[in-house]
Amino acid sequence: MKLASLKSGGRDGALVVVSRDLSCVADATGITPTLRDAIENWQQVAPTLQELANKIETGDVQTMPYSPAKLASPLPRAFQWADGSAYLSHMRLVRKARGVEMPANSETDPMLYQGGSDGFIGPVDPIPCLDTDWGLDFEGEIAVVTDDVPMGCTPEQAKSHIKLIMLCNDISLRHVMRPELVKGFGFFQSKPASAFSPVCVTPDELGDAWTGGRVNLPLLTVYNGEEYGRVHAGKDLTFEFPDLIAHAARTRDLSAGTIIGSGTVSNENHDEVGSNCLAEKRMIETIRTGEATTRFMEPGDTIRFEMLGEDSQSIFGAIDQTVVAG
Repeated sequence: MKLASLKSGGRDGALVVVSRDLSCVADATGITPTLRDAIENWQQVAPTLQELANKIETGDVQTMPYSPAKLASPLPRAFQWADGSAYLSHMRLVRKARGVEMPANSETDPMLYQGGSDGFIGPVDPIPCLDTDWGLDFEGEIAVVTDDVPMGCTPEQAKSHIKLIMLCNDISLRHVMRPELVKGFGFFQSKPASAFSPVCVTPDELGDAWTGGRVNLPLLTVYNGEEYGRVHAGKDLTFEFPDLIAHAARTRDLSAGTIIGSGTVSNENHDEVGSNCLAEKRMIETIRTGEATTRFMEPGDTIRFEMLGEDSQSIFGAIDQTVVAG
């Protein structure tokens, strides 16, 4: 089942069910008004939403054309957005370029920060750039949405709490980030609103590509019209989503609608597959030549993230954004 949120529904959007081929959508507000309501009452409404999804495929329900420009991020806002760094190949490059060792427990204890979740950018909405000196960067990630997760949940238990999967562009301001980290008090100004794919999907939509904790497909990144990365999301992953969820729930309950991100999807063989953020490429340049030459984003730049299934069809639709001034 594929779900999305029309912008016309107010702050939380209006829920629609999307056809598998992303050609049309059907109004689902008669079942439940928003995705936020759906995830909070998942056991009750999911079967009826699935019935609507089935009717779309058989042509037994009225539909509207699929239009990403009319869609918000699936959850236009959420009670909680926590992002990890599950691909340590990315973190190793960042640390090496800075001349800093990895934490001693980096391979056993996940890293996670809590981002701003009161408003997300739509999947094809522009990315505002108020100051080019801030070091605007994109980050291609996978994200999951949970139902209610109890405190103390184990990784094995966490698998059943993953209800939806989507793509993410976790936008970062790299030159704002470093002085924030020096303070030792985490990200805030350096992490503006993120964007998510037009469509989120239930795990069964991924078929064998979903293992219960990871997506075994490449994430395609196109920067300024050229392929920048074709990085496999299932490889070189130190922490699966159940690990991240259990880590987040160690000392607190997670409310339904919590979004958990993987961090930048990264492979060890970056020379062959590319990268999913500018910072990673800059770190590679710094390690090899002592200087980063790749610039950060400026107004007019474009970034696109997409994931294709084994049938070469888009699964989540594409995050397709342009940087604009101001």
